[in-house]
Amino acid sequence: MSVFTSHHAVPIKFTKDSWAILDTVEQSIKDKIEKYGTPLKEWGINIYRGVLTGCNEAFIIDGAKRAELIAADPKSDEIIRPILRGRDIKRYGYDFADLWLINIECGSTNANRSTLEPEEYIKTSYPAIYEHFIDIANRPTRGKGLKGRDDMGDYWWELRSCAYTNDFSKQKIAWASVGETYYSLIDKDMYLLDTNYFFACEHPEYFLAFLNSKLLTFWINSKDLKLGSGGAYRHYKYNIEQLSLPEFDEGLYLILRDYISQIIENNDQSYIPKIDQIVYKAYHLTEEEIAFIENAFSC
Repeated sequence: MSVFTSHHAVPIKFTKDSWAILDTVEQSIKDKIEKYGTPLKEWGINIYRGVLTGCNEAFIIDGAKRAELIAADPKSDEIIRPILRGRDIKRYGYDFADLWLINIECGSTNANRSTLEPEEYIKTSYPAIYEHFIDIANRPTRGKGLKGRDDMGDYWWELRSCAYTNDFSKQKIAWASVGETYYSLIDKDMYLLDTNYFFACEHPEYFLAFLNSKLLTFWINSKDLKLGSGGAYRHYKYNIEQLSLPEFDEGLYLILRDYISQIIENNDQSYIPKIDQIVYKAYHLTEEEIAFIENAFSC
């Protein structure tokens, strides 16, 4: 045993964040990711959860209900936004399930009601939505219901206060808090439910290419909690914050942006392995290390 240990033991640096027992190749890959990259938390990026309504039955509606509300009162359209769930997120893109958020922000009632009483304001400003809310509030419920929920704004028809609301109006990268390890480029003004994490940034295609690569997918999957045998994981914010990406390079970014455009717009999957090769090169992986990662995804 002592001979085996002396031949195969790998020095491992233990930190307060996490530790794992790795073989020689895995340890080398991990070291290179850390050596040639900067942790995401040091890029000036803020990772957030999506919208928490406290009563999805009231605030999340389908396309048919949206059409009904707008037909009854065209002004309803002013505060209805498209929204994605965790299950809608795919690698690079997403499947929009025709779900919509009634987005009455915390503080908006008091900011706009003038001399009207709060409930009179919402009733007269958005009558169709108000009637929809009243219908939901009057239904039997096991929980606290629309009016008694914990997550609300100044009034029961408002969403809870959210300091990063403006980030939903930007292009962003999102991934499910529970699900397969997929990262998606999300359009401006598309909202996300709290079953997603996301961050807004400049040059999102650069981050997206690295995050969706086999190499960094392997790395994050080794950190997060695997759920069963179906490929789903519970993803943790602090793990992705530790994920190291190479220094931004304008020329490389333009190449990756073009590749991702081909994947998203033309569904050209041939660009995915090309991105993987770029990522391997960015971290200076050897042929043995590349073979190790490729084999991990062929099993």
